[in-house]
Amino acid sequence: MSDLKRVVPAVIAAFCLTAGVAMAGTLADVKGKGFVQAGVNGDLFGFGKPDEKGVWKGLDVDTARAVAAAIFGDANKVKFTPLTAKTRFTALQSGEVDVLTRNATKTLSRDTDLGLNFVQVNYYDGQGFLIPKKLGVKSAKELDGATVCVLPGTTTEQNVADYFRVNKMKMKPVVIENTAELSKAFFAGRCDCLTSDASQLAGIRAVAPNPSDYVILPQIISKEPLAPAVRHGDDQWMDIVNYSVLAMIEAEELGITSKNVDEMMKSTDPQVQRFLGVTPGNGKALGLDENWAYNIIKQVGNYGEVFERNVGVNTPLMIERGLNGLWTNGGLMYSPPFK
Repeated sequence: MSDLKRVVPAVIAAFCLTAGVAMAGTLADVKGKGFVQAGVNGDLFGFGKPDEKGVWKGLDVDTARAVAAAIFGDANKVKFTPLTAKTRFTALQSGEVDVLTRNATKTLSRDTDLGLNFVQVNYYDGQGFLIPKKLGVKSAKELDGATVCVLPGTTTEQNVADYFRVNKMKMKPVVIENTAELSKAFFAGRCDCLTSDASQLAGIRAVAPNPSDYVILPQIISKEPLAPAVRHGDDQWMDIVNYSVLAMIEAEELGITSKNVDEMMKSTDPQVQRFLGVTPGNGKALGLDENWAYNIIKQVGNYGEVFERNVGVNTPLMIERGLNGLWTNGGLMYSPPFK
């Protein structure tokens, strides 16, 4: 047999194997290993951080747990990979994680150049400034000449540079890659202020030695729609992650909670019946069991429950719903019909 005759079958076989893997997609890979691998912050109180017992908690953590509940009927079938701002997108691109639920801002360049797809926003945010009260500053426009702690490779870094430039102020950046080390630098007095998403500032302040010694300035200098992300090229996986987030929002609007979801299964409302899988169709469309949304709400909760449990007014972060309220209450949380 000639070399060409030997090579061609091998090439065809390799192509078929690769095509088979591609056709199988992320859902099949996830089911094969038995869990969702989620990329999270790892050190941001309220969003992604293990507690003193090693149990992962946070709004982004619960988002990943919702995806696991949708797929497996078990919200605990998820493993967490802590990622820095610098490594988060590479980890997703390389396949190290199946989904990124790590306070990442959806932007045009990330949606295109990085080969990512962002799904439904799970937290609408904006960039702000955290300062020590003793600094006596009341406005971000009083920060001319300040040293500013900031994470590299983030929208935050560009936004703060733009803000100081537009307002004809000077700044001295203190760039540190890791959130925990950045916080230590700020609390140690290495910089006058720390800039990041306002939610992240609230999380950092919540674990300060004395939170009341610090204040978040009123100015919000950017739009930061934070959303889970997946890789380009797998529409089914994107749909599953997207509608896992939307299910929590839709449940809140329908008045379905983790506490009443079993009773709501008896509802005669067609919307509720379709949503909970009593009337079949949505599960089949996603390639999941018909009770996928029921499992999310029963085990994780609706969006309001997740928000209040992790970052709401009765937590150390003390964050109002604001833009993250339902559209019926003046917020931006709005789900398309589940039909």
